Amino acid sequence: MRTLSGRRAVWLVLKRELNTRLRTRSFVVGTAVLLVLLLGYVVFQTALAGSSDRSTVGLTGQAIGIARQLQTEAALAGREITTVVVTDPAEGRQKVENGDLDALVSGSAAQLTATYQSSLDDQLRRVLDQVAQQQVLDGVLSSAQLEPAEVMARVNGTHVRDDALSPQPADHTQRLVVGLVVAFLLYMSIITYGMMVAQGVVEEKASRVVEILLASVRPWQLLLGKVIGLGLVGLTQLVILAAVGLGAATATGVFTLSGFATGAVLWGLLWYLLGFLLYATIYGALGSLVSRQEDTQSVVGPLNIILVVGFIAGFNLLVQNPAGAATRIVSLIPLLSPILMPARISTGAAAGWEIGLSLTLTVAFVALLTWVGGKIYGNSVLRIGSRIKLSEALRG
Repeated sequence: MRTLSGRRAVWLVLKRELNTRLRTRSFVVGTAVLLVLLLGYVVFQTALAGSSDRSTVGLTGQAIGIARQLQTEAALAGREITTVVVTDPAEGRQKVENGDLDALVSGSAAQLTATYQSSLDDQLRRVLDQVAQQQVLDGVLSSAQLEPAEVMARVNGTHVRDDALSPQPADHTQRLVVGLVVAFLLYMSIITYGMMVAQGVVEEKASRVVEILLASVRPWQLLLGKVIGLGLVGLTQLVILAAVGLGAATATGVFTLSGFATGAVLWGLLWYLLGFLLYATIYGALGSLVSRQEDTQSVVGPLNIILVVGFIAGFNLLVQNPAGAATRIVSLIPLLSPILMPARISTGAAAGWEIGLSLTLTVAFVALLTWVGGKIYGNSVLRIGSRIKLSEALRG
């Protein structure tokens, strides 16, 4: 039998995994479900952003006269307020109770009263306060024979000077959201397709197909081809999600930083490849220790725990402070870098030397685990029966 070259052998295994996995119903349905969830999130954010910046306010009695001023102050605060004239205060209170009005404003311009259901939006409260305070100030200035418009121009032109030690960019919130979404998608993809590698190894071992395959290729070639093939399947899914997500977010105006978001996605794809190589090789090696699918979870459980605990801890650190010392240290750990570092890059919190160091450490760790994983896989994949101890697989 003609011996295949290493490159040819890996390519054939890789091609087999791509042809098998990309055509499965689970891949198509899974991708569709993730797309629906992603688009739903974008629509939800769009609706949330729209509703949070818009209010309907009823005006009754003397308060009817502040309609124009209320809308002007709201516009300056970046908020849209629709005013409705209410002739009957009782009817207005009923509309507030029914949710037709966010608030009913009554009283004189200098002594406004806001009637609301359970809580009044902070921004709307500030706008109403400003209107009332302006009326009081105008009255005081007029009694002092001063021109209110001239005095207010000087007051409004006075601002505190900024001296931030670690200034956040104006788009910090958008960057953080993108970073968290990238971290979540990478985590889900790595753990999902990593488990597929382990399950695929166990399936081939249980059905004895691996014996036929190893008649033509070496163990490390089979494992590497399987890891790269499934990694490309996961990458295909991520590219689809990223393209649709960016398009939807840009079209709806949820994110205004299309260039930045594209950069975050590209970094995410790079780190996905590194993270998948890092984890999938170990998933495959651990899968080779057992011969039954029901035993798979027992060998990959510790690895899953590392991923889950690391993701939860890192996610919380990212939300609290992406540039904090704890977040920086955790993101430099090779097992967690593929999930956390692209998120920190998205927020702009990662320095160049941190990115370079994490890449170097992760690549070195990938090389080490590939060697260890290949050794475990080669020593155990042909051994059928009871679970093989890790120490035995390492010794051969």
